[in-house]
Amino acid sequence: MDMTPDVLADDCFLLLGNPVDHSLSPLIQNAAFKQAGFSYRYESFQCERSDLRLIIRRLSESGLGGNVTLPHKESVVDIIDKPFEAVLKTGACNTFWSKEGEVYGDNTDVEGFRRACHLFLGNPPRDLNVLVLGAGGVARAVIMSLLNDEVGEITILNRSLSRAKKVADHFDSTKIRIVDRGENIKGREFDLIINGTSLGLRSEDPNPIDLDLVSGLTGVMDLVYGKETTELVKAAKERGLQAVDGTEMLLQQAAVSFELWWEKPAPVDTMRRTLEDVLLR
Repeated sequence: MDMTPDVLADDCFLLLGNPVDHSLSPLIQNAAFKQAGFSYRYESFQCERSDLRLIIRRLSESGLGGNVTLPHKESVVDIIDKPFEAVLKTGACNTFWSKEGEVYGDNTDVEGFRRACHLFLGNPPRDLNVLVLGAGGVARAVIMSLLNDEVGEITILNRSLSRAKKVADHFDSTKIRIVDRGENIKGREFDLIINGTSLGLRSEDPNPIDLDLVSGLTGVMDLVYGKETTELVKAAKERGLQAVDGTEMLLQQAAVSFELWWEKPAPVDTMRRTLEDVLLR
């Protein structure tokens, strides 16, 4: 690990992961810092798992914080002194900060999804029948948020039934069902589909689900985002459904991180304009 003077500076928040060069977080957070009048920077730093403890402790000593992205969201949990509920329930941490000599951690994907979902639906998803695609870290955050909002039922569709079962067992809720093939949901009614897989990141990726398999659908949230409209969002809109990609969740989880670090409302409008400018280039 090359801990350069810039990385060790006492005015720099960090995004830790591998890789990190694709991340939009530095652009979003630096715009927010500037708007708020803070003389701090936010930089991405590629690191290995073995580097995490040293980097986070050094940031903590300077009263700073940062974010954690793949593949370190689960590894960092053991380094956090004071994990918030979302970290304990999802087993992942993506935001950390220092307070009174201790390192606090939260998983802002949970609250970020909640805010994005409420904006999309216009209301909380209470009593809705929801199909969640995937059983990874994003899906766990989504499921925690949905359970907190008292949805009617959650069906997890994942190729690995054992992994889906592990997630269901972890949350231990009678509202969760699991299936491993699209054919097993044919004809079933769902109010909302949420894609928590990475399918759609690349243009050659297949659709994560055939929307014609289900009925009663009114909305689709694809948590993948990029400059191009994802195939799932395209397919949903072609069928007259309301659909959004993961841009709003990205924005909202970044806003939650800002609020945890600074204990003040995030300049969401500035952050949104910055994100839109990048994606529209």
